[in-house]
Amino acid sequence: MPTNIYKMRSKVWPYPGMAGWRFLTLPKKQGQEIKQKFGKNARGWGSLPVSVTIGTTVWNTSIFPDKISGSYVLPLKAKVRKMESISDHSTISFVLTLR
Repeated sequence: MPTNIYKMRSKVWPYPGMAGWRFLTLPKKQGQEIKQKFGKNARGWGSLPVSVTIGTTVWNTSIFPDKISGSYVLPLKAKVRKMESISDHSTISFVLTLR
């Protein structure tokens, strides 16, 4: 497997507040590896561009550093959640490719 592709599992969590955002927190081990390998390519707010695959849905987005977990968080678009029938607190598998 290329070194820029990561297969992971994580639990969906809602951001507290009005916006209705949903996120996945990358497992700490993979998050630290990503930071070590790709952190020098960080953009605004420390973000890294990625492609994500969940089920049959693929999209481009960014991951963002998370001070609480020491890893990264991945925002989940409402459209993706609907297409893949993802609900809050579900544990899902996904593939993350650093671009």
